[in-house]
Amino acid sequence: QILSVTIRVIQKDAEEKKASFNPRPYFRLFINWLNDLSTSELHHDGANFQVLAAFANAFHVLQPSRIPSMSFAWLELVSHRTFMARLLTGNSQKGWPFFQRLLIDLFKFMEPYLRTADLLEPVHLMYKGTMRVLLVLLHDFPEFLCDYHFSFCDVIPSSCIQMRNVILSAFPRNMRLPDPSTPNLKIDLLAEISLPPRIMSDVDGALKLKHMKVDVDEYLKRPEGSSFLNDLKQKLLLPQNEANVAGTRYNVPLMNSLVLYIGIQAVQQLQANKANASASAQQINHNTMDIFQIETATEFFRYLVTNLDTEGRYLFLNAIANQLRYPNSHTHYFSFIILYLFAEAAQEHIQEQVTRVLLERLIVNRPHPWGLLITFIELIKNPRYNFWNRAFTHCAPEIKQLFESVAKSCGGGAGKAVDDGSDGGH
Repeated sequence: QILSVTIRVIQKDAEEKKASFNPRPYFRLFINWLNDLSTSELHHDGANFQVLAAFANAFHVLQPSRIPSMSFAWLELVSHRTFMARLLTGNSQKGWPFFQRLLIDLFKFMEPYLRTADLLEPVHLMYKGTMRVLLVLLHDFPEFLCDYHFSFCDVIPSSCIQMRNVILSAFPRNMRLPDPSTPNLKIDLLAEISLPPRIMSDVDGALKLKHMKVDVDEYLKRPEGSSFLNDLKQKLLLPQNEANVAGTRYNVPLMNSLVLYIGIQAVQQLQANKANASASAQQINHNTMDIFQIETATEFFRYLVTNLDTEGRYLFLNAIANQLRYPNSHTHYFSFIILYLFAEAAQEHIQEQVTRVLLERLIVNRPHPWGLLITFIELIKNPRYNFWNRAFTHCAPEIKQLFESVAKSCGGGAGKAVDDGSDGGH
């Protein structure tokens, strides 16, 4: 009750004073409450959780989209050690959905500014603060970022490459990542590569919202004679009024949902086939994965990469690249898919766009997702992809130099079609 009264007072004050609204007294009030309650006798996990959940709900109502003049104080509050750390530790992860919702609130507020690169000083400060919060999460709560990566990528604009990389670089603390530049690294033999990642985001939510889940399931069961692919391009487009607001003609959450949902079905089918196969046929090679086992899903990916326009294809390839994370069955599958699309593309502009999506995520500062590095190294080192003979890799001296320096930093020397066993420098 006290929190709801405080919220109403803040809303009224902000509405009346507009630009002259001062959030500091309210900030101090919340900080004092959080400090007092964290040092009080509320050591019982259940009672502690109820208090934190009440604050999380209050902060959700006070989100920056509703009260922009309180956004700095709000970011300081939600990331404060007496709130964020306590909400994410203990209580059997019951606090995670609350903090995920607050992060989504933050990304949604930032999205219009970041999409248009409208980084005036206040937005730039907010962006730096957001990056610091993400780096703390990456260091202290990497599993939280792993579990919710999908819903975060839905609301982060495609231009925010480093912000997305920080989220996609998270991996469980009990896992040791193999060095991607290790010569002759066989990722198929890693124990973790056959295990699915835990995803706590609602993967098929956007499909259900557009009443497409039943159509997708039908298409995967009986692709022959299905009109699913023919109607798909139109269904992925936003209505004109929504497109003007979103800054893209495409429904990005729907695209992301479709790509991951079909990928998950294909991985499950593969593992079912693998379990039924004889021991000698169990090995799935990174490059010669049995196409016939996943033919429908592969046909879907090939259809979209060929038939979408440049903007749609870029968003579609980004949806695939968002799954190139730590070693797991999804990283393995989507790494195979993006390399397969590169190898099978009839037009070089598709190969160029695949390269762009991978490369733009590698030329920003670290961290870089493990699966992204593995995929790019495979692309530039495996002679099957004939990467260094493509016209776009040496169309201008500065482009050639860029490719060579990224190849060197990834541990895959420029122009080396076959791994010669030499260890690439970092």
